[in-house]
Amino acid sequence: MKRFLITVIFIAAYAGLAGATGLNSLEMFVKNVKSGRADFSQVVTSPAKEGQLPKVKTSTGQFEFARPNRFRFNYTKPFEQTIVADGQTLWLYDADLNQVTARKQSAVLGSTPAALIASAADLQALKADFLLADAPDANGLQWVTATPKSKDGQLQSVRVGFRVAGEAAAPTSTLEVLEILDSFGQRSVLTFKQFQSNPALPSTAFAFKPPVGADVIRQ
Repeated sequence: MKRFLITVIFIAAYAGLAGATGLNSLEMFVKNVKSGRADFSQVVTSPAKEGQLPKVKTSTGQFEFARPNRFRFNYTKPFEQTIVADGQTLWLYDADLNQVTARKQSAVLGSTPAALIASAADLQALKADFLLADAPDANGLQWVTATPKSKDGQLQSVRVGFRVAGEAAAPTSTLEVLEILDSFGQRSVLTFKQFQSNPALPSTAFAFKPPVGADVIRQ
């Protein structure tokens, strides 16, 4: 029912250059944004079955990240769920089930949206796992498409949309939309609001301790 939330392992961004392409914006973000904070909404649309309309699920929450490899998604509606990467372990906590799933981070992230944004030091590092390409501008945004080189995962492709603003001499570019398409045809669209670039985040922001009484599953 709620497993679609796992597909959201991803990070918000800030970067830019006047007249930049999506690849320019992504490269500047990877180089310059070391931490971030944002609110997000997520709309997940499942493929329509014969004679039925597509199923659409909406969720909202808050997101934080700090390089390298640390992030937290706090889902607040419609279900409480927490996804935390502390640099070693990826934790998924479902409050309704009072269940925690723990996985070795290096074995889980791989060619995922989170790896695309949070793990790499530069664009060349990203190219080791993804085929990156500029996509046509649309809806006032500049887009880059990332396709995993590995065919073993459930991720088919990711599109990232940046909005360029500010003066020509000092432009800014903010990541506004992340579109994730998985191998089952399910599409997740994340929209980020009130993004803060390089906020001072305490290390405890990415610490996770399973709640007392929670069922802990290690994989």
